[in-house]
Amino acid sequence: MENSLGLLRLRVRRGINLPIRDTRSSDPYVVVTWAGQKLKTGMINDTCNPEWNDELTLSITDINVPINLAVYDSDTFTADDKMGEAEIDIRPYVECLRMGLENLPTGTVITRVQPSRTNCLSDESCCVWDNGRILQDMFLRLRNVECGEIEVQIEWINPSGCKGVF
Repeated sequence: MENSLGLLRLRVRRGINLPIRDTRSSDPYVVVTWAGQKLKTGMINDTCNPEWNDELTLSITDINVPINLAVYDSDTFTADDKMGEAEIDIRPYVECLRMGLENLPTGTVITRVQPSRTNCLSDESCCVWDNGRILQDMFLRLRNVECGEIEVQIEWINPSGCKGVF
């Protein structure tokens, strides 16, 4: 972990209105990739509104590289169907970390990130102080698909032996 700036905990909470890829529903899971790392949530059977609540952890070496998420429908006898993709830009979140804030009341909004053509946000995303840590909740609109969103949360973890972002 000597080149690592730190760890990013990505909580993949749920999918909303994901596209149907089987007869009446889908069996979705999410694949997260970043700089050669590949992590996967569990698969949820027969739903277009899955609740994963899976925690995945990435070792971050460059804050300028976006995190990629792809949603797939699990199939038994054929290749899994892609159900859309999204990106997470962690730079606004890292800017909050670099402010060096301490002892704020829980629930304090540090910054707000607005949806735009250059990000996958479907709604305003806030970096919030929560009991000594900064969290960012996001609703990501899936690209290259007719519908669907993914709800995620990110949190920085700064273990010993990492360079840090400060």
